[in-house]
Amino acid sequence: MSLDYGIQLPVQSQSTLYAEDWEAGAGAADLVEIARAVDRAGFAYLAVCDHVAIPRRLAEAMSTVWYDPVATLAHLAAVTERVRLLSHVAVVGLRHPLLSAKQYATLDHLSGGRLVLGVGAGHVREEFEVLGVDFGRRGAVLDEVIDALRAALGADEFPSHHGKFYDFDGLGQRPRPAQERVPVWVGGSSPAAVRRAALKGDGWLPQGDPRDRLPDQIARLRRLREEAGLEEPITIGAITEPLYVGTPDWAVGRRTLSGAPEALAESLRAYGAMGVHQVQVRFRSRSRAELIDQIEAFGADVAPLLT
Repeated sequence: MSLDYGIQLPVQSQSTLYAEDWEAGAGAADLVEIARAVDRAGFAYLAVCDHVAIPRRLAEAMSTVWYDPVATLAHLAAVTERVRLLSHVAVVGLRHPLLSAKQYATLDHLSGGRLVLGVGAGHVREEFEVLGVDFGRRGAVLDEVIDALRAALGADEFPSHHGKFYDFDGLGQRPRPAQERVPVWVGGSSPAAVRRAALKGDGWLPQGDPRDRLPDQIARLRRLREEAGLEEPITIGAITEPLYVGTPDWAVGRRTLSGAPEALAESLRAYGAMGVHQVQVRFRSRSRAELIDQIEAFGADVAPLLT
């Protein structure tokens, strides 16, 4: 089995958990060049995060740099050719599903069918409160929004949905998505998120599960699908440790996997053995140029060995 690989882009989100120092001074031109490198290197997708506004209590750790996912993915769609465009993850419960459907259907239409809609429940209470959404019921809201988005992103120009939180019918939206079915990948690693991914998702995007926890999570996801009688394939993902292709001459951190392409590929193939279909990678770097070098080295030397 071949193991797909994708990347969440730098610059567009700058949490202190993962941002490199050079990203603070980077901007649109850097994103474009990195996206083009990702496209050339054969990555399955590039991903962009979603936050509306960060409260002061979290700003020091999370920063307030969070590019809008739809605007950013649309911009990058215009400068790439084949790579898929993933929202990882869109907090779709913050917005009416018809608004999200209009934005993401247009993105899929303009990009020629390259959208993967990653969704999640969200975790910043103040974002929900300022937008008038009940933070305590965000899980139930997300469950319904997924159903509403399935309808609104389907083939029907005049979709209908009648639920507890949202009700619409007889309202047309064009353009329609280019894809017959826009893939919906569900993010999160809590028991509720895994259940949501199993029962409602075309894919699962775990959030920070270490390797030793993934097999049990995957087994539970598969068991839930089997019990529900769901036979369609589901794309199972994983976020890898930070990577550095080659032998670094600087401190890349204890958790970073580094070394020859063969050694990195062998380590990453263990994800495939667990039942993972795609890995999201992130490279340590000190500049845009070094990051692009890493992306190119991974695509040329490591990716062909991920089978």
